[in-house]
Amino acid sequence: MSHPLSIPIYPVGDRLLSGYDLLSKFVLPAAQAGTVSPYSDLHLKVGCPAHYRCDGDMVALPGAAPLTPELAERLILPFLSDVQVSRLRLTPPDDVDASWYWEEGKMNFRLNVFHDQDGLAAVLRVLPVHIPDIADLGLPDELVWQEICALTQGLVLVTGPTGSGKSTTIAAMLKHLNRNRRARVITLEDPVEYIFESDRALFSQREVGSQLTSFAAGLRSALREDPDIIYVGELRDAETVALALTAAETGHLVFSTLHTRDTRSAITRIIDVMPPERTAETATQLSLSLAYVIGQKLLTRIGGGRVLAVEVMKNTLSLAHLIRKNAIPQMQTVLETGKKEGMNTFDHHLRALVQAEDITPEEAAQNSTNGTAFR
Repeated sequence: MSHPLSIPIYPVGDRLLSGYDLLSKFVLPAAQAGTVSPYSDLHLKVGCPAHYRCDGDMVALPGAAPLTPELAERLILPFLSDVQVSRLRLTPPDDVDASWYWEEGKMNFRLNVFHDQDGLAAVLRVLPVHIPDIADLGLPDELVWQEICALTQGLVLVTGPTGSGKSTTIAAMLKHLNRNRRARVITLEDPVEYIFESDRALFSQREVGSQLTSFAAGLRSALREDPDIIYVGELRDAETVALALTAAETGHLVFSTLHTRDTRSAITRIIDVMPPERTAETATQLSLSLAYVIGQKLLTRIGGGRVLAVEVMKNTLSLAHLIRKNAIPQMQTVLETGKKEGMNTFDHHLRALVQAEDITPEEAAQNSTNGTAFR
């Protein structure tokens, strides 16, 4: 019996395409092996043609018909399990986060399925087939990732907007640790994106919704499971933040992500998520447990493709003092003058990318802290 995704049902020009045909956009020609696909996401929603995100821009599939409710279900639901489909049929429906592996194309996808005012919708994001080596990501100073991977305790945050490669950066660090350290690693993810096979390290990967009810529940359990390294997919709420800080304070290396525009905003987010009566306590705890904050953005590369822009904040004594005082604006000066400690601002890295002719001055201006510096 044919898989539902292999059946041609979607009118595009004078042809009918299958779900697999839509995914084929993500497959690079053999001549481009080893490069990054310009296509990162497939968007499907009732009332609109299929769209792709290509080099950061939303592009409609030429000649594609608007999706009817029936077509949307036939294209989207085959990616989901029966349990996930039942969640979509609740009143009101749940959103579904899931991972899905395309056997034929040898690709992993992360997808979110939801309802909007028009009906069913989904976003599928392609993940790299192989976890990249940390040295190949494009971090501005290799000593930074070497120092992070040598840590035995503390909190390491990777921040940035959706689609900026946060989970890929952490996966690359975990890959390096897996090759080089005899450690117990527990990951708490929603959903699991990259599959790790234990090498020198011993990995347990747990997924919210499958093996866990929440990140907080997973963290409480992890602290009783003798971990050396814990990866928390996202710091979403006060309880998860509090448990992550405690874990980092008590001898564990903790990695996590936040959706913020820069490294300073990450400090604000963590402090503000806590109840007002715990603000001072949280600031003090963060000043003691934080190790690094890596901020990142994916920008359009000249000639096509994407390039990583990175901001690095290291928790030095002067920065820890500012965290305790909740003096966020003053942290910019520490970033700008902390190059000797491995720190740099987005503007520093953007300037280097412009000089290397990787990005245009206009792209740098749109993504800088001080856009006038690139005009």
